[in-house]
Amino acid sequence: MINLNKIFLILFCFPFFLSAQTINNTEVNGNTLLSDSEIINLAGTFNGNQFYPGLLDSAKSRIAGEFALKGYLNSTFDGSSVTILEDSQKVDLVINIDEGTPTFINKVFLTSSDSSDISEIISIFSYLEGEVFNKFEIELNINELLTRLENNGFPFASFTISSVHLYDDTTSDEHFADLYLLLEKGGESSIDRIEIEGNTSTKDYVIIRELRIESGEGYSQEKVDDLPKRLNKLRFFDPVPLPTFYLDSENNGVLLINVKEKNTNNFDGIIGYIPPSSDDEKGYVTGLVNVILRNIFGTGRAAAVRWQKLNRHSQELELKYLEPWLFSYPFNLNAELFQRIQDTTYVQRKIGGSLEYLATEDISAAGFVASEEVIPTEREEPKFTVYNSSALTTGLSLKIDIRDDPLSPTGGFLFETSYSFSRKKINGPAEFIPPNLKTSINLQRLTASFSGFYEIFRRHVIAITVSGRELTGAFFEDSDLWRLGGTRSVRGYREDQFLGSRTAWTNLEYRLLITRRSYAFLFFDSGYFFREAEPERGVAGAEDFIFGYGVGLTVETGIGLLSVSFAIAQGETFSEGKFHFGIVNEF
Repeated sequence: MINLNKIFLILFCFPFFLSAQTINNTEVNGNTLLSDSEIINLAGTFNGNQFYPGLLDSAKSRIAGEFALKGYLNSTFDGSSVTILEDSQKVDLVINIDEGTPTFINKVFLTSSDSSDISEIISIFSYLEGEVFNKFEIELNINELLTRLENNGFPFASFTISSVHLYDDTTSDEHFADLYLLLEKGGESSIDRIEIEGNTSTKDYVIIRELRIESGEGYSQEKVDDLPKRLNKLRFFDPVPLPTFYLDSENNGVLLINVKEKNTNNFDGIIGYIPPSSDDEKGYVTGLVNVILRNIFGTGRAAAVRWQKLNRHSQELELKYLEPWLFSYPFNLNAELFQRIQDTTYVQRKIGGSLEYLATEDISAAGFVASEEVIPTEREEPKFTVYNSSALTTGLSLKIDIRDDPLSPTGGFLFETSYSFSRKKINGPAEFIPPNLKTSINLQRLTASFSGFYEIFRRHVIAITVSGRELTGAFFEDSDLWRLGGTRSVRGYREDQFLGSRTAWTNLEYRLLITRRSYAFLFFDSGYFFREAEPERGVAGAEDFIFGYGVGLTVETGIGLLSVSFAIAQGETFSEGKFHFGIVNEF
């Protein structure tokens, strides 16, 4: 059965399908404020778009609205036209624009609920008088003043444009506007109480002391906006959102901070067994164990243990402890114990501590002291390896950290530098100490490191690190020298592969953020090391530039940020590349 309704609908629409027209070309004349392409974008009259009755009127309305925002309220479009081409399926548009003369702000009138400082506020707007009536400039000035008020204790201040009086000067044919503004400052607010939500382990006082806000302190939006960055530096939480501020029933200002705790106890380890290569040897255990406790009992105290078996005869053991905010003052106390067994040549032990002053949330300085001794391994047949020595080291360090997040920053930088002086005394073995050798030696060490981060566009971050270390003194032993190569310096090489009295390296990474703290990256590392020759001691000089490159992935896990990278060193093939594993979280 034939559906008559469908037939009538088709017959009704058929003439419109036949007469559908498209835009062939748009000509724009008389415009100076906006370019031709900007006018066409506003009008929506792109070549090939369908033309319909009323399109030109809609286009003129949108263009006139944009001119009005820029202060040109009297634009006209006389002579604009539509021309149908010969094939009747295409049209040419002509948009003739007379922008007219701008409207100027003659007077700004301000009414405020608090007239005590109205003269100061009105002076901020006075320079607008005589300027073009531009919506964006007016809003910019209002926003700047609101920001100023928010940073001076008035978080609930608001501006209202009560009215705009437009009129013409008949003698000069100029257009003017009087602007009437209403300011509601609201009451002056202070932060009388801080409430913490979401912390199940971390004590409230640990969070509050990092904020550095005194009870009754005047409200400042700038300071409140900076609070998440301060809390993120603790590395106890997921990225912290902006706090909220409200007034309670007694008109007290309450700052509410929501946090979500993350696992702060990290374990990073791998154990292996190397079987004997011959009947005369025994197998041995090798590997790495790294345990970090960053928030012991929710107090902010931290401890770390690291053990690493490098090969059959070499291993390292390191213990660290942090006591934050000593006696509730902004001082951090650090203690450290380090021991290194190097092959069958020597044992190096170091015990030290530092007192760090937290000058601001971004800047800290520390003084440190350490005692170190190096003990040669005893041999059946005496053979010189290193001197039996002891040293006392003192020094100073400076740290500036304005990164927006310490684990996966997208902006800011970290700068660290230190200077230390060591008084080293050689105690033996007596048979290897020549008569002309000084048994008291002064050593000086200087280090500097800069890391910068920049988000070039959303989720794409450039990270660059430049580091250098210098050691000066009468002469050096292997235990004095800097070590270069591996995960924390130049990837693609073995850990601590090179020794030098002067080392430097750079790390360049291009990161693609997968989540806020997980990212894939490409990297290029370069390094330099130098060791001066000492012919009288049979030490050959060494100097070289090295580099490595590759790809990697850093993933946020329950035990911290796990970083895995594959690197190829200078002159090596793909099959010779090395994998580097590690937990990014630092003590």
